[in-house]
Amino acid sequence: MSAQKQGPPDLGGRGGGWVALQFALLGLALLLGATDLSGWGEAYAGALRQVGVLLVSAGVVVAVLAVVGLGSSLTPMPAPLENGRLRTDGVYGLVRHPIYSSLLLLVLGWCLLTSPRVLIPFALLAVVLDLKRQVEERWLDAAYPEYGAYRMRVRWALFPYLR
Repeated sequence: MSAQKQGPPDLGGRGGGWVALQFALLGLALLLGATDLSGWGEAYAGALRQVGVLLVSAGVVVAVLAVVGLGSSLTPMPAPLENGRLRTDGVYGLVRHPIYSSLLLLVLGWCLLTSPRVLIPFALLAVVLDLKRQVEERWLDAAYPEYGAYRMRVRWALFPYLR
């Protein structure tokens, strides 16, 4: 009897099912925010919009730093590229999956800018990205012998102070 993998399933040879779920939830968040005309209500709208702008701005900054940091190793799939290299510096020295962090910041900011209904795809996206992260870390462990030490050094997967 062979040992079974622990954790979430791969959902495809390179994890394409996780990418499809991620994009479906991003699309749903965009759609719900763009079509819900009721919004948060006048009592909350001003303050929530200000926080929303800050979160979206932070999400864009983190996304740019993460994408530039990965360079030619960038892929939407949880499986690393065959000729890719492990990045452990820059924003990757703070959290292991800053692109996922940026997506969550962007969607939460969009939610605060538009509609409480966006909280539903936001919550689902948080779960999907955490499961995708687990699958990705399994592959990173297999592809890069130094990944275990990096993971011990950079304890936070998505956000500082949250494991």
